[in-house]
Formats: sequence, structure tokens, C-alpha cells
Amino acid sequence: MKRLDVLKTYKIYIDGQFPRTESGRYYTLNDTKGNMLVNICLSSKKDFKNAVVAARNAFSGWSNRSALNRSQILYRIAEMLESRRAQFMEELIRQGYSKTNANKELELSIDRIVYYAGWCDKYQQIYSSVNPVASSHFNFSVPEPMGLVSVISSEESSLLGLVSTLIPVIAGGNTCVLLASESLPLCAVTFAEVLNSSDVPKGVVNILTGKRSELMTPFASHMDVNAIVYCGAIPNEIKLIKSEASKNVKRVFVYDVDFYSQEEQTPYYINNLQEIKTTWHPIENIGSGKAGY
Repeated sequence: MKRLDVLKTYKIYIDGQFPRTESGRYYTLNDTKGNMLVNICLSSKKDFKNAVVAARNAFSGWSNRSALNRSQILYRIAEMLESRRAQFMEELIRQGYSKTNANKELELSIDRIVYYAGWCDKYQQIYSSVNPVASSHFNFSVPEPMGLVSVISSEESSLLGLVSTLIPVIAGGNTCVLLASESLPLCAVTFAEVLNSSDVPKGVVNILTGKRSELMTPFASHMDVNAIVYCGAIPNEIKLIKSEASKNVKRVFVYDVDFYSQEEQTPYYINNLQEIKTTWHPIENIGSGKAGY
């Protein structure tokens, strides 16, 4: 008797767990020949709300970690991804990549994580400043994480687009809810398994699969989301996101870029999701021994 393979069940990732969508719905992903490949969860608005709660609860702990520790954790993600090359190669090929392109996407993804791991304890020095003021004060401006960021990942890239948008978010101390590519979702769920075994605290990253048309509005309109990153160039989608995001004046970033380009590997993607905090400190009056105000 021919043995039947035990096929992987692709779930979503919320608060460090792998639940099935609460809606019980799924969609079928076919290979390039039209044969059924896998079933993928169709996440609901309730799944998104659960992910937002998890990300918000995780924000304080993650943002208060040292930059060195965040760097170590990101490097660990790269290590784990490297150790599971064969699995990711197989999934990329099953989604229609050639072996050469799959290897290129995987290597660029690993290298990009290492790149941002190196920036975790450096971007503050680059983007902070000491400002000249007329009064007897020191005036400092320093970047601080915005908070909770929702990400609508690249539709054209299964892994690299996800990594290129997600990693700068968490490198800067933010937490994230990410919607994976609708047409190329396999690597997103497997990448969540990498995150789960890479010392990333639960809730820092939450990954959903499903339809953009159903989830774009809650991703952009939720009042506890501080910023949204959208990958793509569809005018109607961009218009919808900007309109919904205006309800609580959240920041909107539209990335219509080629993530395979080295130019898209930049600390500006970290800085985009930072707010600048300015602090005034009185300069001591040496002559009188008192602080000047």
C-alpha cells in the first residue's frame, strides 16, 4: 500500500500561538499546473483584533529591551532561517519559483535580517541630535518607537517582501500585525515558526493570512494601530488606506519598491517608524552654583 504523506496545516500566528482562524474559513492555493497545493486560513476581523491586543500587550516589554538584546534576537532569527534553508527552498519552489530564484530570495532574506540586526544599536545615534537653543538649556531629540504597526506585505514576494517590511518594524522597538501575501503565503507561516523559536517574545509579531479585500479596512482603521505600512501600487487600495487611517491620524507608508534591490536595504525603514522625542534640560550656572531656568 502506498503511504500517504502527512501534509502541513498552515495556520496563523497570534500571541506566540498557532491557532486556526476563528471564522473556520480557508482558501485553496494551487500550484502552477492548477493542482491543489494547500489550504490557507482566511483570517477574520476578529483574528485581527486578537492580534492587535497581543501586539499592544507586548509593546512595553519589547520597546524597553536594550538595543543590544533586540539585535541578538534578530540575529537569532537569521540563524534559525539559515538552519531551515531546505524547508524554505521547497516552499518557494512549490509556489512557482525556480531553484535559482528561490535560493536568491532565501539568501537575500537571511542577509537582510543580519543587516537590520546590526542597525539595532546604531540608528539612534544617526537620527538623534543636540539642538542649538537661545536659552541656557540642553535640547536633545531622540527617536522612540511609534508603537503598534500594521503591515500589508508585498503580494509579489513570499519571503523577502515580508522580511524587508517586518524586520525594520521590530528592530526599532515596535510590535507588528502583518498580513502575508495572498497568492504566496506559504513562507509566512513557516517564518512564524522561525520567530517562535528565535527568542522573539510572544505578541511582538503576529502574522495573518487571508484576503486583502477583507482585511485592508480593519488594518488601516483600527484605533489602537499607530502606523500602517502598505506594499503595492494599487490606487484604490492606497486611497482606502489613507482614508481609513485618517480616523485616528495614524502614519501611512506606501512602499512601491523592488525589495531585491540593495537600495531597499536601509536604516531609513527603521527611522520611518520612529517618533522624535525632544527633551529640554537646564544648564547649570557655574558662577552661582544654581541651575539656570
